[in-house]
Amino acid sequence: MDFPLFEDVVLLEDLPDEGLLAGDVGVVVARHDVPDLEPGYSVEFFNMSGDTVAVITVPASMLRRPSSADRPMVRPADIDQLSQPTLAIS
Repeated sequence: MDFPLFEDVVLLEDLPDEGLLAGDVGVVVARHDVPDLEPGYSVEFFNMSGDTVAVITVPASMLRRPSSADRPMVRPADIDQLSQPTLAIS
């Protein structure tokens, strides 16, 4: 799949070393073509304040376009917190 520069993309796999989870949304900032390999893309991910949290380069197969079925979601910045129990508020 081809992604134009500055298009939003959705990450399909967790990258815990980068602090990223599948479903995180980033912006394509560069395309990398290497003979005999699928295209690669550099993608920048931001927090809700607009600060860059990661810039990664991944193959196109690790990305998809957002769809109308996708919904924004907030999660802890530290992905280790995701395994911690959460309190239910009733």
